[in-house]
Amino acid sequence: MGEGKQSGRLIAIGDIHGHNLALQALLEQIVPVEDDTIVILGDYINRGPDSCGVIETLLELHEQCQLIPILGNHEEMMLDSRDDCHAEQRWMYQGGKATLESYGDNAGIGQISQTHWRFLSECRPYYETENFIFTHANYCWYSALDQQPSSLLRWLSLKESEPRPHVSGKTVILGHTPGVIRDYGFCRCIDTGCGFGGQLTAMDVASNTSWQVTESGEVVASDHS
Repeated sequence: MGEGKQSGRLIAIGDIHGHNLALQALLEQIVPVEDDTIVILGDYINRGPDSCGVIETLLELHEQCQLIPILGNHEEMMLDSRDDCHAEQRWMYQGGKATLESYGDNAGIGQISQTHWRFLSECRPYYETENFIFTHANYCWYSALDQQPSSLLRWLSLKESEPRPHVSGKTVILGHTPGVIRDYGFCRCIDTGCGFGGQLTAMDVASNTSWQVTESGEVVASDHS
């Protein structure tokens, strides 16, 4: 998925899970500009009250900077639900009901706009720059990125498999496993529990500085100067 090059900041945003107020508040802290590259690490939808609004905000953000959307396991479930009733049931169980409700009362899959489906279908399995790798959940340390199975990239938590340095020597940035910011030196996890009563985190990966807001959009911390 290409080697990205940026002249501005390289910023990652962790799992959003339908909390548009948090996302908008975080972007107010970041103040994106055209030269910035913002990598959103997946799980934009489910659990929170406004998944539809999150996607709309991300579409607007795409006009302000270089936006790199990574495919999370929740987006994968939503995409699978379009043509598979069993996949739809699984999606409902994992927070899809809240996502559909954000599109209107008694909304079904048919009420989701084609613009939103296209955005989801164009999300990438990973993103790679000269010094960093971005993916949603985990990775195989000894395999090239184009040889990584989707089960690792989107589903395997850090609790199930502790990360190891990737053979490329690049620093891996990921989400999926909620907790505090975890920095292993060779890998950082910035899913800080948005959707579980925690915070939404963004990180300027080159400087290792971060911003955090609550699910309701209150600024928690910023070590960015």
